Amino acid sequence: MEVVHARCAGLDISKKDAKVCVRVAGVGRRKTVEAVTTWGSMTRQILALREHLIDERITCAVMEATGDYWKPFYYLLEDAGFEVLLVNARHVKNLPGRKTDVADATWLAQLGAHGLIQGSFVPPEPIRQLRDLTRTRTAITRERSREVQRLEKLLEDAGIKLSAVASDILGVSGRAMLESLIAGNNDPAALADLAKRRLRSKIPALTEALTGRFTPHHAFLARVHLDLIDQHTAAIDEITSRIEEMIAPFRGFRDLICTVPGISTLTADVIIAETGADMTRFPTAAQLASWAGTTPGNNESAGKVKSSRTRPGNPYLQGALGAAAMACAQNPGTYLGARYRRIAARRGPQKANVAIQHSMLIAIWHMGTNGCLYDDPGADYFNRLHPERAKKRAINQLEAMGYQVTLTHAS
Repeated sequence: MEVVHARCAGLDISKKDAKVCVRVAGVGRRKTVEAVTTWGSMTRQILALREHLIDERITCAVMEATGDYWKPFYYLLEDAGFEVLLVNARHVKNLPGRKTDVADATWLAQLGAHGLIQGSFVPPEPIRQLRDLTRTRTAITRERSREVQRLEKLLEDAGIKLSAVASDILGVSGRAMLESLIAGNNDPAALADLAKRRLRSKIPALTEALTGRFTPHHAFLARVHLDLIDQHTAAIDEITSRIEEMIAPFRGFRDLICTVPGISTLTADVIIAETGADMTRFPTAAQLASWAGTTPGNNESAGKVKSSRTRPGNPYLQGALGAAAMACAQNPGTYLGARYRRIAARRGPQKANVAIQHSMLIAIWHMGTNGCLYDDPGADYFNRLHPERAKKRAINQLEAMGYQVTLTHAS
């Protein structure tokens, strides 16, 4: 087998140390030499490893993406003058029964020496910082949602059915009622009178919903939950301000992809942070969609397709695109909304959601590559594409309802 890198290193990384195999391919009658050493995961030891690899004149270093333990090694080695590949652990599995740290390091060095693996996408430092911010904001937003759910469960325990009447228990009206409850006001009529704007039309229902057994115990816990929610909100606002500063170089790309229906500013921030806003890293739109995990997988044997489930992709990107796809599903006036309903009727809502994510990524790749604005084909695109099918479908629906249909062309 052809040797691509005559001097290659494989790193099997754990929390406390790393097994490093330096592989030097033999020339002529000389045998290939594989030397395995152990290095600590502290910064000074990684810097010493860096100098060791430079002295060995290696041209490629391969490491697995194991948790977050690879980051100190990758960040200190990426500018050492040789190629550093971070590979997916699924793609470099060793043979069963032969898995040890030393064997894994040797196996990585062998794969890298023969060019049998492809490195994962690791964005540059500015994108990595932006990615940390967007992921932290997502985590805190989810934790705030959990606190809201805990507060709602507490109200249910007290017999307060505020969420059955008000869609947002932390809106202006809901927050005023909760603060009054915590302050000791248990009069349902007085609490219901705190409603604002459109919610005032529901005062009788609010009076009924606010009749319960809200005790000082519930007041104490409600105060704790509200304070935690406020802390999460303040943290989210602070992170968002920081994101606005760091995303300045990519604001043009963000404004561009925000023209796609369903993609908000928050969703666009996640897309930029996860993809790097550089579409040249993905040779084709299909490769971007495959990297994100929105394309069917290939599992075929003996001419039979065993499974076409999508491969695991970027969970943060999939979460943001999934929410954007649901927003499209609720918009009847767009092409993506029509496509969602068309697929959901045949394949179900989950597959339709993934299909819309795929369509969004294809559009984003072309917009990022060509700099063009999003051109929505319209909700009637499929009717214009196949007018005879649309006519036949409408006739069949009317005939199924018991009507006799006769068509004449409009003059």
